[in-house]
Amino acid sequence: MRHSLAAFALALPLLGSTLAHAAPPQAGGQAPGWYRMKLGSFEVTSLYDGFFRLPVDKLLQTDDPTLVARRLQHHYLGLPLETSVNAFLVHTGEKLVLIDTGHAGQGGEATGRVLAHLKASGYSPEQVDEVYITHFHGDHLNGLVDKDGKPAYPNAVVRADQRESGFWLSDPAQAPQAARGGMANAQRVLKPYLDAGRFKPFDGATELVKGVRAVPAYGHTPGHSIYVVESGADKMVLWGDLMHVAAVQFAHPEVTIAFDSDQKAARPQREGQYKAAAEGGYYVGVTHVSFPGIGKLRADGKGYEWIPVNYPRP
Repeated sequence: MRHSLAAFALALPLLGSTLAHAAPPQAGGQAPGWYRMKLGSFEVTSLYDGFFRLPVDKLLQTDDPTLVARRLQHHYLGLPLETSVNAFLVHTGEKLVLIDTGHAGQGGEATGRVLAHLKASGYSPEQVDEVYITHFHGDHLNGLVDKDGKPAYPNAVVRADQRESGFWLSDPAQAPQAARGGMANAQRVLKPYLDAGRFKPFDGATELVKGVRAVPAYGHTPGHSIYVVESGADKMVLWGDLMHVAAVQFAHPEVTIAFDSDQKAARPQREGQYKAAAEGGYYVGVTHVSFPGIGKLRADGKGYEWIPVNYPRP
């Protein structure tokens, strides 16, 4: 008994040390989702809204039944595919411009972070002068309003191609059944800006502020637009939904997606922008490429290689 008590007494300091140094619970979460780079004299900040889990094997359209699975396996990716949602903030020195706004949590808890990350990056929503929308799908549009339906960017003018607004803001009763939910959502989100006279559509190719211009890229939706940002010799093109699945569509630009309202029109838009980006050597910003969604393209056979922006940058 005496030996047992002595052994226990010797073990007490070790037991206390073990308890004192027990591992803490895992913290979870990530760093704030913003990434900033210079583009000439401009400043571009990528803002992470979150991600969707998409059944891309069912959404992507290709004649090769094994292509999607093979490409995902090549990139060590599975199904459903976690797909980023990014927005982009451009400071021209004169104007603060937000391009797309994220999904505002409408797709579940995994989205809805653009506003928080904009604030974490050093700006306030009241400072945003203009918001440009590539198209009126919810993951690009919904962040225009807060959870109470009030403008998230109370001082901003909202702009989009008139073909886009003309379709989504028209009478749902005259539209195909499949579009009516999206039309009701667009009308809900834009109502406070329409009521305040702060929604101003444009017609096709238009310079919106010095150094930022809209370029038609119709096909994904009736008025889908991309935005070209140029400062000095530097250039970035913000693609919206020209593409969705990097693991598949960079190597195979011909692959379309069920989200396209006109796949025959969307495909050549994507192929043309890929070719121009590879030949021009400029940056592109992409909504559904892994955050920060900024990089360059290099031609690789019949497809392209995606080269992400070097991280970190000053």
